[in-house]
This record gives sequence, C-alpha cells and structure tokens, in this order.
Amino acid sequence: MELVGEEHRAIRRLVREFAEREVRPVSRELDETGRFPLELVRKLGELGLLGLTIPETYGGSGGDTLALAIVIEELARVDSSLAVTVSAGVTLAGAPINMFGDEAQKRRWLPPLCAGQMLGAFALTEPEAGSDAGATRTRAVLEGDRWVVSGTKVFITNSGTPITGFIVATVVTDERDGRREISNLIVPRDAPGLRVGPPYKKLGWRASDTHEVVFDNCVVPAENLLGPRGAGLRQALTTLDGGRIGIAAMSVGLAQACLEASLEYARNRHQFGRPIYDFQAIQFKLVDLAVGLEAARLLTYKAAYLKDRGEPYTTAAAMAKLFAS
Repeated sequence: MELVGEEHRAIRRLVREFAEREVRPVSRELDETGRFPLELVRKLGELGLLGLTIPETYGGSGGDTLALAIVIEELARVDSSLAVTVSAGVTLAGAPINMFGDEAQKRRWLPPLCAGQMLGAFALTEPEAGSDAGATRTRAVLEGDRWVVSGTKVFITNSGTPITGFIVATVVTDERDGRREISNLIVPRDAPGLRVGPPYKKLGWRASDTHEVVFDNCVVPAENLLGPRGAGLRQALTTLDGGRIGIAAMSVGLAQACLEASLEYARNRHQFGRPIYDFQAIQFKLVDLAVGLEAARLLTYKAAYLKDRGEPYTTAAAMAKLFAS
C-alpha cells in the first residue's frame, strides 16, 4: 500500500521550495520579533495551499488530508509559527464550516479563506474548559433574530491578525436539568461586543497570533448558527480530531529539522582527527532519532489516510499526536 503518491510528492516539492525560498530567510526575524507573517500567509493562499481540503466549489483545491499534513510538515520544518497558522486556519476554522455549514455560510466564509484574504479562528478553550469541551461556560441567548454571547476564551490562534474575518465559537445555548446544550456560532470579527486582548508572549511559536477573546454581550446574527442547535459538542470533537493530525504533522516537520541539524553538526564537528559522525555512540543517537521520526510520520500519515477514506480515525489521530509531539 502506497500512502504517498506522485501528487503528494509534487506538493512536498512545491512547499519545500517555497519554505526555503520565502520563509527561511525571515524565520529568525519572525521568531525574535513575534511579527505575524501576513505576507507569507497571502502567498500561501495564492498557491492554493490554504484551501487544500476545501472543495473547488468554494474556492479550494479539493485535495485530501494527507496532502495537508505534508504541507504542514514542510512548513514546520522551517518555521513552526507559520505552520500552526496554516494548521489552525484550515483544520480548526475552515473545516467546521466546510463540514457543518449551510450553503450560504460556505459561500460567504470559505472562498476568502482559501484565497489567503481572510483567516479564521476556532474558540473552544476557556480558563476552565478545553480538552473537556463539555465544560464550556460561554453563553449565547437567542433574542429575536440575533444571539447575544457572553464569556471568555483563551489561547485562541489567529484571532487577532489583520485579516481575521471570523471566529467559530463554542457556546452554551441552553441548560436544563444540569445538561448543557452546546452549539457553535460563526462570529464575525467586527461583531459588536467582540474584544480581542493583546497577543500572548510565548516561549515558542512567537510569530503565531494567539489572544484572549472576550464576548461582552456580543451580537451575532441568528443565521450564523453552525448546524442545528445542540450539535456543537459533536462538531467540536470532530474538529479537534482533524486538528490533532495537524499538530502531529507539525511535530514531524520540527523533528525532521532537528535530525537534519544533528546530522550536519555530527559531520562537521571533529574530535580525535575525524567527524564525530564516525563514532558508533553518536550513530546510535542519530539512528534512534531517525527511527522515532519515521514512526511518527507513519502514524500521522495513517491517521490522515483513514480520514480521507471515511473510516474512523479518532484513535489514530490521538496516537499520532501523542507519539509525534
């Protein structure tokens, strides 16, 4: 069984060339300053890489999850901040609209996302909720033809960029007998009452855009409900499954960069008149790194393969993320 076909190899070549030509020359500056790489995001949109898994009808390329994993992997090999920007924008923001949105929602939000003219965010995590999506406390009350949203989300990627257009927010739309009805809303970035806090100062991924998001009686049109009421928990968990493949792919790309740097150092560092690469103790370390990397890559590709075939992939995605990261 061949997971990676010629089309996937062509995408890898395309992204690797882009990353070496466009990203590597500025990656150190991006990390040192935390500057959001807007120009690179737009170029990725022009290449069709931000809509890789979105149908052509909505401006995408109609590609598969494996191709997206390869794109994220190759970007992370050079710059993880750009990789997580793409991963979150596609797997967490674009994917739920593509999977659960109605026709009008797809036509409004997906084409500019695919073109690199707009980014989206997925707001699930709260101070007391995240992995436990059912613990969400942000509330949305339907008042006539609008939702009024109140609550706070934290660590939301892509929520404050110059081209952020929407935030998919997981909210509680009702609660009876202690059971929360959880739904998702597409919140326009310019919605009244939406406030994005200052960017977090992070140890890593410094050029990725991450903020606290506050909904202060935020007004959202009723038609921006994503799918039926009460389907939000299932939607969120499905979205997170795809996001785990993205994180695993990022980890594979970063590990690939580490292996390449380690090999270069071992070949150039000399002791006792020869490269340390020649010493078996060093070779053992390099082999362990290479084997672990390839195992992580295969776990990631398997999860993507299962998703593309429409088979259950939740466990495979979790295994890939656990092992690779």
